[in-house]
Amino acid sequence: MNPEACVEVVLPGKVEPEGLRLWRGAVPVAGRGEVVVRMEATGVSFAEQQMRRGRYYDQPPFPFVPGYDMVGTVLSTGEGVDPALTGTRVAALLKVGGWATHVRVEAADVVPVPDGIAAAEAETVVVNGITAWQMLHRKARVRAGQTVLVHGANGGVGSVLVQLAQAAGVRVIGTASARHHDALRERGVTPVDYRGGDVPARVRELAPAGVDAVFDHVGGRGVADSWHLLAPGGTLVAYGSASTRDDTGSKQWPVLKLLVRVTLWNALPNGRHAYFFNVWGGRALSKNRFRARLRADLTQVFGALRRGEVTPRIAAQLPLADAAEALRLAESGTVAGKVVLTP
Repeated sequence: MNPEACVEVVLPGKVEPEGLRLWRGAVPVAGRGEVVVRMEATGVSFAEQQMRRGRYYDQPPFPFVPGYDMVGTVLSTGEGVDPALTGTRVAALLKVGGWATHVRVEAADVVPVPDGIAAAEAETVVVNGITAWQMLHRKARVRAGQTVLVHGANGGVGSVLVQLAQAAGVRVIGTASARHHDALRERGVTPVDYRGGDVPARVRELAPAGVDAVFDHVGGRGVADSWHLLAPGGTLVAYGSASTRDDTGSKQWPVLKLLVRVTLWNALPNGRHAYFFNVWGGRALSKNRFRARLRADLTQVFGALRRGEVTPRIAAQLPLADAAEALRLAESGTVAGKVVLTP
């Protein structure tokens, strides 16, 4: 591949994965306060799966380059940026734009990746790790000795949630299909088959007094079950609407329904709390505070990775040119961990 060329994967509209397009052009030039990062790893998350259906609630207009996060090496710096940053491996949370060999990013938005962590390993814990850490420690505020329920415990966010919770001394009950149960047991998780009948009844058997927190990416009608499984003082963190993935109609409606429910539940005088979490919700903070929180939390996640408290789970690693295959694989529901794209 020509090192002077930038290759991007473009999402032209509502298409099947094979409808993705490759675009080749000049490497971007860093402007004031910016860096250009040579991508080493980017990932396929639920956000991209929804975006290609036109179902992600705040996606930009088509066409655009998807890619929620990325890891790479700073190739060049713009005016006002320390040139010593060149050659540093960094991670960035982008929302869009990561599926490219070269990405222009504001220098204040990149976070150094510690030595000893490979790019693909770091990629598995950028958006997934930030999401898991902030839900655990900033929303649910988990403590040692508590019990939590993690839906989709074998998934990209779920698998990181499980490990960070265990590192905090928390007991974990995790829903997953039966084929993942042995792997979950090996990691100290009590598995529950989400296809095996009455999931709430099974969780109540395991935690008769209720659980201290539920992390729910499924949304839909089942989120009410998550709320009712909470112990007094417990916290529900809803962070997705996977159950509505293939719905038609307004892409905002599933999120709006969740927000209404959260508002009503929080008004009840029972000491429980509910949140709809999105990592960009921190934008309500000033830009500097948002960036500082992101940097602090991702640094914590990288620390957990280096200490072995989190094991990177790479479901598959494919070249950027095979983004269609990677997207289809991620959507298949047959893999555990994160599908990673490399240049």
